Amino acid sequence: MDMLDARARFQELRNKDAMVAAAELDEIWAALAPTRPEEILGEWKGGEFRTGHPLEGMLAEANWYGKTFVTVHDAKPLMCRNETGELYSNRELGQGEASLWTVEFRGEPTATMVYDGRPVFDHFKWVDDTTLMGIMNTKGVPAEGPFYYFFLTRAPEPSHEGPRAEEGS
Repeated sequence: MDMLDARARFQELRNKDAMVAAAELDEIWAALAPTRPEEILGEWKGGEFRTGHPLEGMLAEANWYGKTFVTVHDAKPLMCRNETGELYSNRELGQGEASLWTVEFRGEPTATMVYDGRPVFDHFKWVDDTTLMGIMNTKGVPAEGPFYYFFLTRAPEPSHEGPRAEEGS
């Protein structure tokens, strides 16, 4: 599978409201380009693929929004919405926050989020300029998985338009 086929198939599977085979996601992953930590800084909205992984659906229950990478040493893996809809970093669920590193996964160095309080690694590859595919890997999981597959879409920049305070007021 080449990168263009992988991107097209990724979009099909992302929009599919049914089970997705992990083997097919692995084939897509293999065709995508690795990322570097500094390339993915910013706010990302998340979603998951339905593969039957035990974690599936749990993030939605926590009102998971996505991830925010402020700097390579300040990553917020579990950005959630509270009762009023405001975003916050759910440090309790994540047992802390995280940082970004370049880690080799499946023979390729790629941007990886390393959780502070859990033996968890989220590996990322580019689908396109605004979309990442992620694979969550954790201690004790064999090399063949099962892994948790997810995606991130770059959140739009917040608008700074609107009324401005007058200088000196």
